[in-house]
Amino acid sequence: MILDIEALLTQLTLEEKAALCTGATAWTTVAVDRLGIPAIWVADGPHGLRRTETIASRTSLPATCFPTASALSATWNTDLIRDLGEALATECLVLGVDVLLGPGVNMKRTPLCGRNFEYFSEDPYLAGTLATAFIQAVQSKGVGTSLKHYAANNQETNRMSVSAEIDERTLREIYLPAFEMAVKQAQPYTVMCAYNRVNGVYASEHHALLTEILKDEWGFDGVVVSDWGAVHDRVVSLQAGLDFEMPGNRPDRVQSVIDAVNNGQLEMSVLDAAVRRMLRLVKRAQVTPKGGGQIPVDAHHALARQIAAEAIVLLQNSDDILPLKSGQSLAVIGLAAQVPVYQGSGSSKINPTRLDIPLEEIRKLAGYATVSYAEGYTALDELHPALIDDAVILAQAHDVALLFVDLPESKASEGIDRPDLRLSAQQILLIQAVCDAQPNTVVILNTGSAVDMLDWVDLPAGVVQAWLSGQASGGAIADVLFGVVNPSGRLAETFPLQLEDTPAYINFPGDNDLVRYGEGVFIGYRYYDTRRQEVLFPFGFGLSYTRFEYSNLKLSRTKITDQDTLTVSVDVRNSGGVAGKTVVQVYVRDDESSLQRPMKELQGFAKTVLLQPEQTQTVTITLAPRAFQMYDPAWGAWRTESGSFSIMVGESVADIRQRASIQVESTQKPPCLVHRYSTLAQWQQDPYGAPVMEAVLDEFRKNLPGAEDGGAWHGMEMMPAVVLFGFFGADHLPKPPDQLIDDLVAQAHALAQT
Repeated sequence: MILDIEALLTQLTLEEKAALCTGATAWTTVAVDRLGIPAIWVADGPHGLRRTETIASRTSLPATCFPTASALSATWNTDLIRDLGEALATECLVLGVDVLLGPGVNMKRTPLCGRNFEYFSEDPYLAGTLATAFIQAVQSKGVGTSLKHYAANNQETNRMSVSAEIDERTLREIYLPAFEMAVKQAQPYTVMCAYNRVNGVYASEHHALLTEILKDEWGFDGVVVSDWGAVHDRVVSLQAGLDFEMPGNRPDRVQSVIDAVNNGQLEMSVLDAAVRRMLRLVKRAQVTPKGGGQIPVDAHHALARQIAAEAIVLLQNSDDILPLKSGQSLAVIGLAAQVPVYQGSGSSKINPTRLDIPLEEIRKLAGYATVSYAEGYTALDELHPALIDDAVILAQAHDVALLFVDLPESKASEGIDRPDLRLSAQQILLIQAVCDAQPNTVVILNTGSAVDMLDWVDLPAGVVQAWLSGQASGGAIADVLFGVVNPSGRLAETFPLQLEDTPAYINFPGDNDLVRYGEGVFIGYRYYDTRRQEVLFPFGFGLSYTRFEYSNLKLSRTKITDQDTLTVSVDVRNSGGVAGKTVVQVYVRDDESSLQRPMKELQGFAKTVLLQPEQTQTVTITLAPRAFQMYDPAWGAWRTESGSFSIMVGESVADIRQRASIQVESTQKPPCLVHRYSTLAQWQQDPYGAPVMEAVLDEFRKNLPGAEDGGAWHGMEMMPAVVLFGFFGADHLPKPPDQLIDDLVAQAHALAQT
């Protein structure tokens, strides 16, 4: 039976309505059997399905553990993300899950966030684009998603109480756009609110975020669900726009809603709005039956391996140490080669259907070459000189050393932020010793985000960022090492030289439950690039076994308005000797802005096809009007300033290959911004204030001592006009200064309305 939502609203009792807005269990909604309203299942994600067999079970059912979000973003490949989304939806259908709790699109404000492995990027455009593809793919098969964690959930320290103190422009330009893009373009079934407070108000009770922006401004038509345990006052959260509280069973919460309606604290219309959204969610889930069938384990494992290989970023490759040459003897060193580190810890931890062992996969591809193993370090962060000695002896006895290192679970886990960016002391000593003994060493990093490499990065011939890439990462690493796959991963986050260089260093993790986002819009590469701060590896960076040349940059137009899209095309030629892919990245700069803006902002990208040697592809990328906009708090809106903008195309934010310029004309009507205490300069710059002030200024200047002195007059222009008139010109004004200014403000604002 397909639900008739409006009819059901008239039949549900107050008690049933209140119950529908709170979970029945940790993973299910409330069923109303008498009206045929079924319960639906939700389950953790987003890089795999964590479906428990029963509510009380601690072990989840086997499911494919795909690469985590930090690895997925390094592919820069929306087609692969769609393949992943469809595979995840298939597993949800088999295991009876209606809504997958993901993706996470929070910004990587600092590399210390313990949950960064679950998030895509430090860039909102990249994160939003990938999230949109993910959501569209999952929901195309009748399974819902939950876009999370809305909003400004950028640390785990005190995550349930800390207040993210963010100015309006920073919130709009950095921390909301990925959510906005995904909501507008993909309409996820649900959006999950964050634990933290935003400017003092809990995200679960934030009317401006949940209702004014998400629902009214962006047009979100789904359910706002709480993160598990994020609700503090159920009635206040309902009034703010939080439709569904999890987890259940919470009779006290249900009763508080009933009481609030009965005593007039909560309007029935507010409750009905939430119930309507809940019924719509159930109806959407009901369309596609769930449960039954089998997970295509082999096919999904193969997909996981393909994605993991494309996510690998080749960071260093001196003397073309990679790909490995036929017949080379290999010393494989490091516990992670034998005990794979392939996912983080917390609510996204998956029970994999199978697990590739890197050492075994290397042996499969090495053929008859000798492959030997040394442990190198233990799972505990302890010094073991003997293990280093054994590894050195092994490395010296082979042609190449493949050294696997990783971070302990405490440095890639929900609920805990990292104390630093360093590997363990044992691993650092191990790298230094092995590289000293064997120059032909390749370090393979199994980490969810950036690490400090200053103590050793110049020592190995090769460095491979393999991320936390899921159950098939062992095979994917082997594929890249042996050249079965030419690495095409690119960094979706900056790797800084050291923690002290990071933009949020001074303002993290905050004091007294407040964290000030003092770096403003300058996070990640926006900060490093604008400040000209040297980094270890820049945003968008990644090496290949081949080379790419860029030429023939073309813009569809040389002049546009702020309402137009712009098409950018460029030719990319594989000028090397093996087939490969690259990522074409388009950055935009406002050449002259009234507000401080970053030197570059990513506004478009595309991954090439697999280009054969000497093959050329013309890559075309469309820039939306938002690519030229900034959020101006004075206007309370996104706006584009007329003028010149630079279009930059390259291999990374630091490797721009082609440039062009375009003129953009704004068609927006500016608001009147003058007020009682505006400076004289602000009056003169305001299109409505200037003409009404000019007549008064003519007479005022004639009688102002020193007006002929340009420098003195310039200083006076920085004073509020009402103060300036009061100091020097009361005898030469038609009215007292206070009254005159009030009249002029009224005239200017009236002019703006015409």
